[in-house]
Amino acid sequence: MKQKPSRRADAVLTAIIRNGVLAVTEEMKTNLMRTAYNMVIYEALDFTVGLFTARGETVSIGLGLPTFIRGMAETVKAMLKHFGPNGIAPGDILVTNDAYLTGSHLNHFTFAMPVFHRGVLSAFTCCMAHWTDVGGTLDGITTDIFSEGLQLPIVKYQRAGVVNEDLVEIIRMNVRIPERAMGDLRAQVTAVKTGERRFLELLDRYGRMPVLDAIQTIMDQSEAMARAHTQSIPDGVYQAESFMDDDGVEIGKPVPIRVKVIVEGDQMTIDLSQVSRQVRGFFNAGVTTGYACAQVAYKCITSPTDYPINEGSFRTLKVVLAPGTIVSAVKPAAMRWWMAFPMTIIDTIFKALEPAVPERAIAGHHADLVVAMFHGISPSDGRFFLGGFGPTGGGWGAKLTEDGVSATVCLNDGDTHNSPVEQGEAKFPVLVERHALRQDSGGAGRRRGGLGIEKTIQALVPMTINMQIDRVHCPPWGLAGGDAGAGNKVTLRLDGTEIDDLPNAKVLTRRLKPHDAWTVFSGGGGGFGSPIEREPECVRDDVAQGYVSPEAAYKLYGVVLDNEGGVDYAATERLRKMRRIGATPRRSTA
Repeated sequence: MKQKPSRRADAVLTAIIRNGVLAVTEEMKTNLMRTAYNMVIYEALDFTVGLFTARGETVSIGLGLPTFIRGMAETVKAMLKHFGPNGIAPGDILVTNDAYLTGSHLNHFTFAMPVFHRGVLSAFTCCMAHWTDVGGTLDGITTDIFSEGLQLPIVKYQRAGVVNEDLVEIIRMNVRIPERAMGDLRAQVTAVKTGERRFLELLDRYGRMPVLDAIQTIMDQSEAMARAHTQSIPDGVYQAESFMDDDGVEIGKPVPIRVKVIVEGDQMTIDLSQVSRQVRGFFNAGVTTGYACAQVAYKCITSPTDYPINEGSFRTLKVVLAPGTIVSAVKPAAMRWWMAFPMTIIDTIFKALEPAVPERAIAGHHADLVVAMFHGISPSDGRFFLGGFGPTGGGWGAKLTEDGVSATVCLNDGDTHNSPVEQGEAKFPVLVERHALRQDSGGAGRRRGGLGIEKTIQALVPMTINMQIDRVHCPPWGLAGGDAGAGNKVTLRLDGTEIDDLPNAKVLTRRLKPHDAWTVFSGGGGGFGSPIEREPECVRDDVAQGYVSPEAAYKLYGVVLDNEGGVDYAATERLRKMRRIGATPRRSTA
């Protein structure tokens, strides 16, 4: 429903506030990175910060994890409802890690701080960040939320400026490395206090009502842009399907993904009611993730470069969900690896819309964090260590006019980074033997899919590893005749023997000895368009750079290269002509 028009805001002030709220969330982000204790925050950037209205509407989301966009807003609204307008005071800081509310897992703690300007509640600042450990089991797969760690309802970490030390001690007692958890806690508090201070400066400088009117104007402008771009999509009902490998419990049983998109004028409905019912394994997510899947896809299709990301962008979107699915799970569903399935749902929405707006669609991508977690006892100091490598970049799908990008983190993780080799080796007893692009992993097409990565890590001490990787058996699909990219994959080296026949890529508990190793292969992106329509010069360059092998150039692209690596244009044209009429000649070995 279209919102009531706000009071008219000055155009110049609106431009200032547009950049001002972006600056607020960027400084929140910077201060969190500078003060956090765990590499997953300050290196991988597994967090998101945001600024919200006094009603919990999104004003600006600092670039981070796209699927936090709905969870953060709903968490702020739930906090406001829980305490009531008279139950929140200046100097309060609220916190929860309720996975069903945030649409995440227990590792993501969300802190929010009300912003009072001259006694009037005017906004909230918020920070959701990943803690490496919140208790619970480390090994195997969980099948309910109770085994996954500390559950914290909506409570006050700080009341009128006074820290709740009892709560701090409860958290400290439930984590394995408390000094790191306490460091990350303080970093998140720093972030929300930074946001409060900077937003108050805007209110003091320009006045509360002019600033709030400017924010409503920005939202109205975002709505207008999204509405116009939605109206440019042909009306119709668009559907697509995909699947996940399994839930880690019933190995080999696919988890179906079905989406429907309905476009009517300037309105879009994304129906996710037919995705799989919640599963026994820990791949479920709360209902706010279901909404976020739709919002992320809608934002990418309609207004991807309109900043700040705010509530107005989604006023023309309706989302249909059914309770108890993998993206609307209900208690006690396990949630620890919540992030794996949603990104494939988003990919499938793009797949559904390709016939309508091929210029805005993107082929499938590797769609997984491709992360390995490991833990053990360090021989240097006898202390417990808990680490991980990831998210590992992979291939993204090609578009109508562009090749897919290579070695880029999955869609769910947006602005996050991979774990630097040097940092991992410095902090943990591991050795990275290989970190390289994966040749031929990108799907062939007129526009080629991006390449994945292969990374081999050797254990230097006894340790236990855990991997929960999906999309081995559902490789990143191509569009408009493009080929699929390579799927994700895991191999192990145990006692010098390579094991590469695993049923999936979920190595849920494996004890390694020194010199044992694991290799993760992130998938490539799907191709777009027929491979034999790709310019021979592009194929030649791909081969020269090692992205495509000479064999794949011949077999998939129909390009013949001479002994010097140049294109044999006459032979290429003959080969492609035969491919077009259905003949498939074997390559001469002469």
